[in-house]
Amino acid sequence: MTSNPNHGNGSADGAPTPSGGLSGPPPDRPETEAERRRRRAVFLRELTEARELRERVQPRRTKERRMREAMRMRTFRI
Repeated sequence: MTSNPNHGNGSADGAPTPSGGLSGPPPDRPETEAERRRRRAVFLRELTEARELRERVQPRRTKERRMREAMRMRTFRI
């Protein structure tokens, strides 16, 4: 499993500030489309990585989940 070197310890997108909020882009500056796409790409990479890890660690549960999902898909087909 590789961690993202851009995000340090793997915590949320920003570190908690003393006031309790997350640090991130200042509220007065809107997020650009490129920044949003970059954050989304990082999130999807980490999500895929987590799913792959779960499949390796809990293969039986993963197989059961896949079977249930396939059954649901067959149920709703027309």
